[in-house]
Amino acid sequence: MTKPRAACLIGWPAAHSRSPLIHHHWLRTLGIEGGYTIEAIPPEGFAEFVQHLSGHGFVGANVTLPHKERALALSVPDARARAVGAANTLWYDGDELRSTNTDIEGFVDNLDVSAKGWDATGDALVLGAGGSSRAVMFGLIERGIQRVHLANRTMERARALADQFGNSVQAIAWDTINEVLPRAGLLVNTTSLGMRGQPPLELDVGLLPSNAIVADLVYVPLETALLKSARERGLKTADGLGMLLHQAVRGFELWFGQRPQVTPELRALAEADLRGA
Repeated sequence: MTKPRAACLIGWPAAHSRSPLIHHHWLRTLGIEGGYTIEAIPPEGFAEFVQHLSGHGFVGANVTLPHKERALALSVPDARARAVGAANTLWYDGDELRSTNTDIEGFVDNLDVSAKGWDATGDALVLGAGGSSRAVMFGLIERGIQRVHLANRTMERARALADQFGNSVQAIAWDTINEVLPRAGLLVNTTSLGMRGQPPLELDVGLLPSNAIVADLVYVPLETALLKSARERGLKTADGLGMLLHQAVRGFELWFGQRPQVTPELRALAEADLRGA
């Protein structure tokens, strides 16, 4: 009798992840015998766990903080993981442990659903220069956005990240954001500003063009102040929960052999879970 396939999320800590809810829903919906668990692994135990992932009973894994960069070094990364400098998904190709970063397609696919035609926009303005910002910029450039303005509170970090992406990305000072907003067809917040328990994101969406699109990677709360203001202006928006759901698709397909769908039912389940948190 073949043992059901199992995947896991590796993090430290990882207890509050929504990944099990997402993957268990797809396993049930598609009638697949399989499992998905959370493995809280401290940094000092990460290398051993990943190098013997199959021995621990797993066909693959998601990787979250603080392990994403180590996961890249301990696997064979694809172009996306290398470009982002971090891996969030591991799987076996024969005996070879491979890795990718699905934050890119999670961001792009969510925009495709939420704001169809978004890639016909002009300039994009990205707030923040962390790992998620790197994935966002890769996705924007891959889809043909000609100019990305990158704003970060630490200008040196913005410049360093912009330099990695060439002439398409221009680093700007945080206090010059208002000068760029009137020509930003797409605004993306990749910072934690506006997240529950964090300082608010002080920004006037009234300066954006009337056809602008606003994306926020924060999903707690479900509707951030930024998205609320954008919707009140009638702008198209894409939220962080949508990205979270879409970034999970490829990992599931790699581990369990079927491509799942992000449905209204799954979205409702995740929303209910977040509201109960």
